[in-house]
Amino acid sequence: MTDIQTQPAPATSAPAKNSLGFAKPPSQTRVVVAMSGGVDSSVVAAQLAEEGYDVVGVTLQLYDHGAALAKKGACCAGRDIHDARRVAEEMGFPHYVLDYENRFKESVIDEFADAYLAGATPVPCIRCNERVKFRDLLETARDLDADCMATGHYIQRFEGAEKAELHQAADPTRDQSYFLFSTTQEQLDYLRFPLGHLASKEETRALARRYGLPVADKPDSQDICFVPNGSYAAVIEKLRPGAADPGEIVHLDGQVLGQHKGVIHYTIGQRRGLGIGGGTPLFVVKLDPDARQVIVGPKEALATTTVPVKEINWLGDTPFQEAPAGGWPLEVKVRSTRPPKEARVHPTGPDTALVELLEPEEGIAPGQACVFYAPEGSRVLGGGWIHRG
Repeated sequence: MTDIQTQPAPATSAPAKNSLGFAKPPSQTRVVVAMSGGVDSSVVAAQLAEEGYDVVGVTLQLYDHGAALAKKGACCAGRDIHDARRVAEEMGFPHYVLDYENRFKESVIDEFADAYLAGATPVPCIRCNERVKFRDLLETARDLDADCMATGHYIQRFEGAEKAELHQAADPTRDQSYFLFSTTQEQLDYLRFPLGHLASKEETRALARRYGLPVADKPDSQDICFVPNGSYAAVIEKLRPGAADPGEIVHLDGQVLGQHKGVIHYTIGQRRGLGIGGGTPLFVVKLDPDARQVIVGPKEALATTTVPVKEINWLGDTPFQEAPAGGWPLEVKVRSTRPPKEARVHPTGPDTALVELLEPEEGIAPGQACVFYAPEGSRVLGGGWIHRG
């Protein structure tokens, strides 16, 4: 009997991954796109629709669209919902508007008002991403059986050796990592950021024109969406009547220099508009809402090298509390407009730390974020909230 030589079956290669990282065709990949009505999220939705993905657009109604709070150029206002709907109609995918007004008020606006009354300088856009867009909306995306949720944020997500990693945007002038530091690992696994690799905003607008989107030349939103004309104090007074109680402007040495019209009108580091005359320039160095005092001092009084941080979200590969001797050698950003600075981050608990800046930084205020970056490269390692300690 002749031996029959059998050939091994040809190896079957794994299905190629699509542009969103799934091993299946785009047509079988459902993606919910968070659409604010602006050019960025509209381009994301249009691009994914053109690539053949099963796109579902969702826009959140976040606040009262009446004259009290709405502002021209703000995100998620009535005009923006209309623009998002037009993009969806032209690109041929379904679009839904979800009323998140109560959630937004409870999770973002109320805390913003209370933090300001407590003398802090809150960053509500971070809380909105953390508590509304990346929590409530993300759960809605899961309920819609979406494989992932995509946004128009300028930040990058890479598949690292250990897990999905968060990285700064390719365009440093558009990078939004400061506002997304609290993105958890679970959320990052589900999220996609298709614009993060673009070199400039003009590339985004060029894509919008290519897709024929009506928002191609729409101006970017400015300031906080629910704050008309950038007047925080006006919003706080409306939300918390009686919040603008007058008090004293006091020098660090205890000398009363004048009167103010409400602590909510001042922020740490402010110099202009104090109304206390000439002489040596003075800056707001502390706010004491309980005593209704605005404390001022020379510029050097603003400088500090130690920053207490709480509610830390850690995205590193090693557990946060397993820091090396001398703390985590990182770069940190204490304000969105400032570049990262070298620091040592010393864990003081599961989600608290003392950040030691290698060079003094001015104008650090409670309520702001302290964002962590790897000392080399573009990786975002999380961050926390600055508090008084």
